[in-house]
Amino acid sequence: MNGRSIKAGLLCISLMILGGGMSACAGGTSWKEEVLLHDGSRIIVERSQTYGGRHEIGQSQPIREHTISFTLPNSNKRLTFKSEYSEDVGRANLNLLALHVLNGTPYIVAEPNLCLAYNKWGRPNPPYVIFKYDGKAWQRIPISQLPVEFKTINLIVNNGREEDIERAASGSGYVSAADVQHLNSSLHQPEYKTILREAYPIAAGSCPEMIYYKGAWVGPGDSIGKQMMDRKTK
Repeated sequence: MNGRSIKAGLLCISLMILGGGMSACAGGTSWKEEVLLHDGSRIIVERSQTYGGRHEIGQSQPIREHTISFTLPNSNKRLTFKSEYSEDVGRANLNLLALHVLNGTPYIVAEPNLCLAYNKWGRPNPPYVIFKYDGKAWQRIPISQLPVEFKTINLIVNNGREEDIERAASGSGYVSAADVQHLNSSLHQPEYKTILREAYPIAAGSCPEMIYYKGAWVGPGDSIGKQMMDRKTK
């Protein structure tokens, strides 16, 4: 089984019945994982994703949409954060890295999903996009407003690792916090080792600066590209 599954709104066979931790149908994946919070407490979150969007012939489909759902500690409040598809990026905008909670307020730390999203979200350095739940909705905040208590990347950085996730969840029905750390230990980029607070020179990687102009991504000084789009949109 290739691990691509989703459990909402589709006919599916749950691997949990067979002792696994992922649910399997056509079109996506879903699983549970344990999140170790900064104060040592733990919560179980549910994550799911669907596939689709722009990709080269022969390449697997990218993640089209990703959600994480959880119950706030010491409450019955159920929250969901969603990284959605947009046409300008051609896939989900963000990859999730961390979930933290302080005084009943949850925060999400994410990263832009490849170069188009990195430009769309303002080329952040450190390369994070951060959200705080204000009691009604998720609001983007600058890293300066992220509580200093939060230091760890505590969600699986899932870049095509569905089979690894399935194996890790096969015993208990969820990926333990220890296995989350183990899965992420193979990632060597500094932004995955800890939550960085200061800008650093290679944050952009190989992503050139681009702007979205009349339906296309062009370089800021690309007058020819802009002229082509001007003619196309007349």
